[in-house]
Amino acid sequence: MKITDKDEFEQVNVFGTGDANTAFAQYFIGNSFLNPLTNPKECPVFLANVTFEPGCRNNWHIHHAEKGGGQLLICTAGEGWYQEEGKEAVSLLPGTVITIPANVKHWHGAKADSWFSHIAVEVPGENTENEWCEPVTDEEYGALK
Repeated sequence: MKITDKDEFEQVNVFGTGDANTAFAQYFIGNSFLNPLTNPKECPVFLANVTFEPGCRNNWHIHHAEKGGGQLLICTAGEGWYQEEGKEAVSLLPGTVITIPANVKHWHGAKADSWFSHIAVEVPGENTENEWCEPVTDEEYGALK
């Protein structure tokens, strides 16, 4: 369900918006928020609820790993987009689960007219590293239907 009003969105964003994602702001167009759900010092799997304001998306990026690795997205509120390089964008709704293999270039974020949240799961692997690439252009984003 598309949700444009932030107060209405907060009522359904069950894992919480968290704080402004300032540490990674340079890799996003628009404002995103991060609410860690696990502590990396206590749990080998890091989970965080990532919230995107309408129109916000992250840059193209790759979760590199020699073995294992990658990312899972568990969509929890609002509506968003996910796209792998060379493929059509996928509409994200609450309940959608996206499995992103290691070494696949992709991006994800909110639709232009909706707040959006997903739980991001960093899949453990060997020699993992994230590579941030170019922004998703306004032309690429605006062409999504």
